[in-house]
Amino acid sequence: MARHGGALNPTPADRLVDSQNRPYFLWDQAMDLDGFKLRLEDPDPEVRAYFLAKLMRQARPDDVFQFVTARQIAESWTAIQRHLGQSLAFWDWLLGAWEKLGLVKR
Repeated sequence: MARHGGALNPTPADRLVDSQNRPYFLWDQAMDLDGFKLRLEDPDPEVRAYFLAKLMRQARPDDVFQFVTARQIAESWTAIQRHLGQSLAFWDWLLGAWEKLGLVKR
């Protein structure tokens, strides 16, 4: 499921979800992993942006890349940044570093 070729340390599958298949980062919603994945592919860009930002806010950064690529984050940046809250600075810094390396373009 990983979408990044770098040296990441994602949460093992058996610890990513609880007994009801709800990801740890959706602690505040009754949504299982399949429902979450559907939201990331929703035809409505606002729904996609909200749930992508939720992932980026609440999951460990290494786990984000089990679901999306750096390119997807960069391409959605304008829509997701307003939903990032206190994690905005981190993700802005990371995207900036990727841009300097020529890996993504916002």
